[in-house]
Amino acid sequence: MKDSGGRGIVPKLTGIALTLLATLLATLAGVWAGFALWHQLQAPTQVRVTVVAVLALALLVALKALWQRRWKPLVWFGVVFAGVLGWWGTLKPSHDRIWADDVARLLHVEVDGSKVRLSNVRNFDWRSETDYTVRWEEREYDLDHVVSADLVLSYWMGPTIAHTLVSFGFDDGRYLTLSVEIRKEKGESFSAIGGFFRKFETVLVAADERDIIRVRSNVRGEDVYFYRLQVSPPTLRAMFLGYAGEARKLEQAPAFYNTLTSNCTTIVFGLARAINPGLPLDYRLLASGHLGEYAYDVGGLAPGVDYATLRARGRITERARAAGDDPRFSELIRVGIPGIAAQKPPQ
Repeated sequence: MKDSGGRGIVPKLTGIALTLLATLLATLAGVWAGFALWHQLQAPTQVRVTVVAVLALALLVALKALWQRRWKPLVWFGVVFAGVLGWWGTLKPSHDRIWADDVARLLHVEVDGSKVRLSNVRNFDWRSETDYTVRWEEREYDLDHVVSADLVLSYWMGPTIAHTLVSFGFDDGRYLTLSVEIRKEKGESFSAIGGFFRKFETVLVAADERDIIRVRSNVRGEDVYFYRLQVSPPTLRAMFLGYAGEARKLEQAPAFYNTLTSNCTTIVFGLARAINPGLPLDYRLLASGHLGEYAYDVGGLAPGVDYATLRARGRITERARAAGDDPRFSELIRVGIPGIAAQKPPQ
């Protein structure tokens, strides 16, 4: 096929398509490099702004040259991008930083048959986000006596995103909550975008509920929901040991947190799928605020109760705030949750 000038239309369209593809790839490379430099370049803000601005200018020059069929600026941009990739490869996770108090220690787990000994279990007394009593404990549990697991979703950024925790209950009335979190340095705060660019390491926190649940509901003002998981005792034990394995891996080798691929929800799903390979992939594993609905759809929550009721009765925020630092905190927040044996509020 030819146009009125006698040239082939197909080759011309092919050339345009290839140029568009090259434009897209170069733009994505430039945007990624810009974010990587912004989040990881150890330099004052003014220097980072200058570096990112120069990179953006180089990208624009390269794209203009691409459409003019001049290749030298594009080649130079490719050299710059290769340099950024080389620098990126030198970034390694570390255990040796000045950590925030609440993630300063790594969880250590020793397993001897059914007996589990944990060192560095967090049990802070929070009065505000900056006023708290630091307390790390050693605890022992017998996995022959683990009787429950609760899926905990704490909403801190709208209805779609929630932090995921799992709280294990034992027949002596104790609870232990496990949470995969970013390991913040002192003065740092969470950034979802930074989590894509090796901004944070990963830490596994084991904590008392009066610490890790109460700080979210009572101190940070998050909205917290509990769902009793319907799993057998052998599965409960396997889940707990899965977390123990993750603790050992992180203790032996630090790892970066990733907002998409290695976060509080994906790691929990990985442990669950190791036990039940039939669990389906689902968008709600990324939109973690809907994880409760996903657990309901795969038959993991209390049977015979519709999801709307599970969600409404599983909202523990007001009960947590009313309980405050009561030693019976764990018992008080569970009153009325489906799947948990009915009980009167403690006097």
